[in-house]
Amino acid sequence: MVPVDGPARSDRDHAAGRRPAARLGRRPTVIPRVVLAPDSFKSTLSAARAAAAMADGFRRVRPDVTTELLPQADGGEGTLDTVLAARPDATVRKTTVRLPRGPHEARWLMLADGTAVVELAECCGLPLLGTHDPGGADSAPLGTVLREARQEARRIVVGLGGSASTDGGAGCLRELGLRTTDHHGQTLPPGGTALTNVTTIDTTNLLPPPPDGVLVLCDVDAPLYGPHGAAIVFAPQKGANPALIQVLDNGLHRWADLLGGTPNTPGAGAAGGIAYGLSACWNAKTESGARYLTTLTGLPTRIAGATLVVTGEGRHDAQSYTGKITGHIINLAERHGVPAAVIAGSVTTEHPGVTMLSLTDLAGSPQAAMKTPEHHLRHAAEHLAATLPTPTT
Repeated sequence: MVPVDGPARSDRDHAAGRRPAARLGRRPTVIPRVVLAPDSFKSTLSAARAAAAMADGFRRVRPDVTTELLPQADGGEGTLDTVLAARPDATVRKTTVRLPRGPHEARWLMLADGTAVVELAECCGLPLLGTHDPGGADSAPLGTVLREARQEARRIVVGLGGSASTDGGAGCLRELGLRTTDHHGQTLPPGGTALTNVTTIDTTNLLPPPPDGVLVLCDVDAPLYGPHGAAIVFAPQKGANPALIQVLDNGLHRWADLLGGTPNTPGAGAAGGIAYGLSACWNAKTESGARYLTTLTGLPTRIAGATLVVTGEGRHDAQSYTGKITGHIINLAERHGVPAAVIAGSVTTEHPGVTMLSLTDLAGSPQAAMKTPEHHLRHAAEHLAATLPTPTT
C-alpha cells in the first residue's frame, strides 16, 4: 500500500495541475548568510587577510553559516587589490618612483576599457614615507605614475587615501609639468611648508589630462584648508606638531589663492590637498571612494537579505563616518535593514544598533593586538558567530 503523501499522491496532483500541499510542521531551512567586508588594518593586515580571518572564526563556531568575503577599500590602501578582485580584465603595471629611501616600484592597473587605476598609497603613502618629515613630504611619486599612466589610458581613476604629504598636490603637479617659484624666481623645494613662499605658478608645460578625464576617489569630505581642512585635521597623523600644522594650513591657503579652483568643496582636502590640486589643474572630478568601490564589487546587492554584515578597520573613530568605508557600509546595512558589526583594532566611537568589537580590548593591549591580529580577528568573529540565529526547518 502506497502512503497517501507518497509518490502516488504526488503524481495525481501533477496530473491535475496542482502543487502538492506542504507537509505540516515543515519549513524550508534558512541558513544564516554573513557578509564580511572589512577595510585593511593599516600597516598590519590587508583587507583580504582580515576577511579570511573573520571567515575562519565564523566557521569554527558555526560551520553551517554561509560566509561571503568581499574585502573593501575607500580609495586608500587596498584599492588596487579590491579592483583586481572585482575586475578580471585588470592587468598590473609597475612604475619606478623616487622615494627618500631609494627607488620603489609602484603598482597600478590597466583595465580593458582603457581606464588606469592608480593608488596613492602604492606610490607615496604614509607607510612608505613615514612621519619623520611631515613638512617636506612630497606627492611627486604620484605624479610620476600619473605621467606614465596617461600615455596609454583614456581615463584615470586615482585612489587618494593614506597620503604622507600636505602639499596640495604641488609635487604631483610638478611631475606633470607645473612650475612653481618663489619671489626670487627660484623653483620651490618639495613639501607643504614651501607653499608659504610660492609667488608664481606657470602652467605652460603642464601635460593635459587623458581624453576621458580623471576621477579621484576620496576617503574624506574635508575642504582644503581651515579648521576642518587637510592640515588641521590630518597633518597630526602625519607627524606634524601644532606650529607646523599652522604653517601647512597657511601654505594651503596661499596655494589656493594663486591656483584658483574650488578649495572649499567637500573632499578637496583629501590626501593633503592632492584632490584639490588635480581638480584645479586637471579638471578632476571627485567621488566617494567608498561609494565607488562598494558599487564596483557589488556589495550593496550582497548586503540585501543577509543575516549580518561585518566590516572593520584599524581604528574606528569619528572620522569613520566622514567618507570612510566602515561608516559607508553601516549606512548600507541600515538602508537594507540588516544588522551590522564592526571589528576594529580600537574603537573610540559607538553607533546606535551596531555591535562594536575592539581587538585591543580582546588582546589586552594595542601591542598584543598588532602582534597577532589574525588570531584576535578570529576570536572576535567567534563572538559574533555565537550570537547568530540557529537555522529553522
